[in-house]
Order: sequence, then structure tokens, then C-alpha cells
Amino acid sequence: MAQRIATEYINASLQLSEVQMAEFIHTVGDPHVRQRIKVLDGGGQEVVLVDDEGEELHLPFDRRDGYYVCNASFRLVKPRITNVVRRLFAAFKGSGIVSRIYEGTNVIYHYEAGRVRKIEEHHGVSTRLVYEYKNTVEELNRLFCSNEVELEIYQIQRGINELLDQRFKPLNEQDIMQIDHQLTLYTQRLFALEA
Repeated sequence: MAQRIATEYINASLQLSEVQMAEFIHTVGDPHVRQRIKVLDGGGQEVVLVDDEGEELHLPFDRRDGYYVCNASFRLVKPRITNVVRRLFAAFKGSGIVSRIYEGTNVIYHYEAGRVRKIEEHHGVSTRLVYEYKNTVEELNRLFCSNEVELEIYQIQRGINELLDQRFKPLNEQDIMQIDHQLTLYTQRLFALEA
């Protein structure tokens, strides 16, 4: 298995209520990773995570509209602190891009509200889509509620009625052939839509 070189969080964001912030502070879950809390101006806090090997991560949380908001980009190398941050990011519904860097390969995870929405694998200049979230229930619901086909059927029926009204007027042979051709096209489309 490939050895991970580093993990980069790009435009990572967390938004926590006061209760969630208290939980976040007490949810490290690894005896080899310690944390410190610094109180910042304006009621914000900075969570500092430090592992036994000396790697440090500073996560500044600003106080905005009753929430603690952290927007940051950072790079982690040591596995213990990386795993702690990964668990916290998922548990507290973080959003952003996480790039796991391996020798010759980057695996990019796109997170939205703590869930992976897309995974891409980058090898040099080539990119391969590994996974992409699709909300099939929502898509099927949208299709079920859609009335586009009914509207097109209605428009075709109106067009057919107009052509039939024209057909009963005195016309030359060329006009009759054009009307009949258009009626044939309308009929074929109508048959396909109603099927």
C-alpha cells in the first residue's frame, strides 16, 4: 500500500454552535494528540492541536452571528494528528477540499457538510473520477414532478390542429405536401412522447 506523504486541507470550513464548539474541544480522542485553547479578541477561540512528534495545527474560530466559524488551509504530515483532524472534520460537518498526497499521486476528496461528494485521483496531468455522489431520489422526484413532456404533447396537438385546419382550405399540391410532411413529423414525435 502506498505511503501517504502529506494531507492538505484547502479552503476547509467549519461552522459550530456553542454546544458543538464545546464538543469539538473535548473530542480529540487520541492520547498522543494534545490540545490548547487560546481565547481571541472578539470572542473567538484558537484550537491548537499538538501531537507527540511535535506537529502543530492552529485552527482559529471567529465568532459570527452566534457561531464559531473556522476557514483555513493547512498541510499535515504526521499520521496521528492527520487522523484526529479527519475525524473532527467529518464529525462536525466540515466542507472543503482534502488532498491526500502520495508518491506520484494525489487523491482529492471534495467534502460538503462532512460528507464526501467526489473523489478524484490525479497522476501527473491525468485525472480519474473515482466516486461522485448522486442524489438519485431527488433526481427521480424531479423527473416525476416534471411536466415538460405533457407541455410538449399539448404544443404538438395544437400544431396538428392548426395544420389540419389549413389542410381543409383550398391549397396547391406543394402546400398540401408540406403540410402532410409536417403532420407526419408531428405524429411520429407524438407517438414517441406518449410511449
